[in-house]
Amino acid sequence: MSEIDPTKRFSVEAVRNFQDGSDYKSPPRQINDVARQVAAQYRHDTMSPVMVSGILRLAEFGLLVLAGVALYILYVGFATHLYWHYPAIIIGGSLLAVILFEMADLYQVSALRRPFANAGRLILMWSGTFALFAVAGFFLKVSSDFSRFWFGAWFVAGFLLLFGLRLVLASMVKRWARNGRMERRAVLVGGGKTAETLIRSIERQADNDIRICGIFDDRDDRRSPPVVAGYPKLGNVTELIEFARIARIDMLIVCLPVTAEARVLSLLKKLWVLPVDIRLSAHANELRFRPRSYSFIGSVPMLDIFDRPINNWDSVAKRCFDILFSLFGIIVFSPVMLATAIAIKLDSKGPVIFRQKRHGFNNEIIEVYKFRSMYTEMADPTARSAVVKNDPRVTRVGRFIRKTSIDELPQFFNALFGSLSLVGPRPHAISAQSHNKLYYEVVDGYFARHRVKPGVTGWAQINGWRGEIDTDEKIRMRTEYDLYYIENWSLWFDLKILLLTPIRLLNTENAY
Repeated sequence: MSEIDPTKRFSVEAVRNFQDGSDYKSPPRQINDVARQVAAQYRHDTMSPVMVSGILRLAEFGLLVLAGVALYILYVGFATHLYWHYPAIIIGGSLLAVILFEMADLYQVSALRRPFANAGRLILMWSGTFALFAVAGFFLKVSSDFSRFWFGAWFVAGFLLLFGLRLVLASMVKRWARNGRMERRAVLVGGGKTAETLIRSIERQADNDIRICGIFDDRDDRRSPPVVAGYPKLGNVTELIEFARIARIDMLIVCLPVTAEARVLSLLKKLWVLPVDIRLSAHANELRFRPRSYSFIGSVPMLDIFDRPINNWDSVAKRCFDILFSLFGIIVFSPVMLATAIAIKLDSKGPVIFRQKRHGFNNEIIEVYKFRSMYTEMADPTARSAVVKNDPRVTRVGRFIRKTSIDELPQFFNALFGSLSLVGPRPHAISAQSHNKLYYEVVDGYFARHRVKPGVTGWAQINGWRGEIDTDEKIRMRTEYDLYYIENWSLWFDLKILLLTPIRLLNTENAY
C-alpha cells in the first residue's frame, strides 16, 4: 500500500486510473423514496458563507470611505491645501481596517453571529488603524496639519456604522441559518462509530455552518447501523450521486481511516464526478500531521481531497465575464443573426430557433438555443441520430450555418441568461450516442464534465474536437480536454479560448 501525502490532494488522474475491479460508467441509480423526500426539502437559493463575508468586507470598506468623505466635506472642505491627502488617508485607512479585521478573524461566521461578543476586537482593530496613523504622523512630522476633530469624528462614526451593520447582519445570518438559506450541506460517506464520533464533534461546534443531511454507506445494516447519532443511512454510495445533485450538497465527508487508501480511492472513483468539496475526516486518526496539512470545520480536522471547481468569488468573476462578453457578442453579431433568421425563414418552413434539451451543470437539464438547420419535420431534438456528411435532413442554409458555426450564435443569449457559460465543456444532447452507446457508457467519469457550467465554446473545440462524434475515441478525447479545462480554469484561460475560437473555426473539416 502506498502512503498518502496529506499535504497534497488526490490528483484526478490518480483517481481515474485507480483499478478496483470495476469501471464506474453506469448512470446514477434511482434513490429510495425516503432519500428523495429528504433531498427535495432543501432550498436551492442558498448563500455561500464565503460570499457573505466577502460582501461584508466590501460593505464595511465602502461605509468607512463614505463616513470619512462625508465628514471631510462637511467639516474640512475643499479649500484645504491637503486636498489629496485626506482622500488618500480615508481610502488607505479603510483598507487597512478591513485587513486588520481579517487578521482578527472578524469575518468568520462565528464572529458574524455574535456581534456583542466580538465588539471588543472590532474596536481594538479600528483603534489600531488610528494608532498606526498617529505613529506615522508623528515620525513624518505632519500630524499637526490634519484636523483632530475630523479624525475623532471619523473614529466614532466609523465604529457606529461598523457595529450597526454587524448587528443587522447577525440578525440576517441567524434567520438565514434557520430557514436553510446560508449553510453548507454535508453528507457523510461511511457509517458506524467513526461517523457517530464525527457527528458529535461537529454538533458541539455551535457556530459552525455545516448541516449534515444524511449518511451513505455501501455496507449492509449488520456492519453499518441504519441510524447513526440520529441521522439515517439513506442509501449506498452509488445512490449518493443522485442525492447530492437533487439536494445541492456542498461537501462530502469520508469517514474512513487515512491508512485505508484502497477503499478511499475506490469511493473517490465514484464521487469525483460531483461538483462538491470532498474531505477526509481526520478527527479519529491516531496519525497526526502538521497543522497546515488540515482544514477545519470548527475544531474538527479534515484532509482536503478535492475542491469544487470554479466556486465562490471565482464563479462571480466568471459570471461577470460571461455577461460582459455575451452582450458584446450579441451587439457585434446582431446583423449576422438577423440575416441568418431571414435566410432560414425564406429557405424552409418552421421556426427560426431550434430548442434542444441538453445536460447542464450538475447534470441538470437545460434548454439550448440554436438557429434551425434541419427541415422541421426531420428534426431530431434528442440527437439520437447524429448529423453526418451530406445529411438529407439538413437544409441548404443549414449546411452553411453549421459549417461556419453561425447556428450556435443564439447561445450568446443562453450565456447572458445563465444556463450556459461562454467557455466550458460543450453541452451534449441527453440521448447523444456513439455506436449505439450513450456517452457515459463509453467514457469512464463522463459526468465529471458537468462539475462546471457548459459553454458556448471550449478547450476541446479549439483543439479540433468539434463536429460529428462517430467514434468512441472522439468522445473520449473531447472529455479529456474538457476535464483538463476544468482542472486548469482561470479567467485568462477563458479569454484565450474565446480569442482563439473564431480562428480555429476556420477549420471546418468535421463540421457538417
